[in-house]
Amino acid sequence: MTVIRVLLVDDQALIREGLRKLLEVEEDVEVVGEAADGETALALVPVCRPHVALIDARMPGMSGVELIVRLAAEHSEVASLVLSTFDEDEYVFGALRAGARGYLLKGASPEELITAIHQAYRGLAVLDGPVARRVVEELRRLPAPRADLPGRELLSAREIEVARLIAIGATNREIATRLRITEGTVKNHVSSMLRKLGLRDRTQLALYLTGS
Repeated sequence: MTVIRVLLVDDQALIREGLRKLLEVEEDVEVVGEAADGETALALVPVCRPHVALIDARMPGMSGVELIVRLAAEHSEVASLVLSTFDEDEYVFGALRAGARGYLLKGASPEELITAIHQAYRGLAVLDGPVARRVVEELRRLPAPRADLPGRELLSAREIEVARLIAIGATNREIATRLRITEGTVKNHVSSMLRKLGLRDRTQLALYLTGS
């Protein structure tokens, strides 16, 4: 049986204590560390080697979103899962763009939290009901990438993934975080697509992808 190692990151000691007690009863989940801020969490990762970091979105000093960015860049093997009271777009979309596997509100049930930890560990996306509705509403407002791209057959599967993110306005850094690759690799994919499609620059590529 695989035991999922969890790092708790929340500036409120009572919250951390409650989460620890909740998770301690699970045979296949182990709390391997606690941190009250992002800097402490980063220092603990090499020591406690967590599979999942359960992170509050809003903390003094380094925010949860900033921590997720750092984890994605420095410890990509750790799955970030947000557990927060706040569901503002700044936190929800900031965390997801930064590379979080999911976003739960603190009103979630213990069963939902345990399930979310397992899903995050397996690499699946996790969204609380109200958060999921916000994400769906946002996606509906975004332009869809063209499905009938001329020259699509020239692009690799990874280039198509990059292309879809470019089409919704993602930056190279956001694409790198989302796909868990380096920014240099993203730039190489963009250059390759420009060459294959006979386009001049990224702006032309974005217009091409959205059919503008």
